[in-house]
Amino acid sequence: MISARITRANTAVLALAGLVLLFAADNILPSIISSFPADGYWFGQMLGAALLGLANFNYFNRTALLGGIYGRAVTASNSTFYVVAALSLVRQATRTSPSPGFWVVTAICLSFAATYSWLLYRGPFESDLSKQRGSAALASAETNTTIKP
Repeated sequence: MISARITRANTAVLALAGLVLLFAADNILPSIISSFPADGYWFGQMLGAALLGLANFNYFNRTALLGGIYGRAVTASNSTFYVVAALSLVRQATRTSPSPGFWVVTAICLSFAATYSWLLYRGPFESDLSKQRGSAALASAETNTTIKP
């Protein structure tokens, strides 16, 4: 399923970012943000914990059908996170001259924001929906068979 691949990729990105911020916030944040206070590493660790929580939420829903009314909590939470993150990053890019790494993070956030917003308002991919219908029909056919003695 296409939505399962998107969710797995999203889970990997969030888990990686969360682990990096959780264990290396005191090294990463001052190198990214020039005026970041040396004793503010706890803020990065809190953000890392939130990213790990969202990654965990996505991991448990990795095989769910997403789009429209299906998996609304997953698509709405991811869409909200990535839209806010992308808007914040684009706003920061207009104020400074960002590094190439900054643009990579911005591109990732923009792509996931577009993907999850599209899934939220459009509905599931046709191939995902047909696979879901096919597996549901197969399951009901297996339960409706009668056993003859």
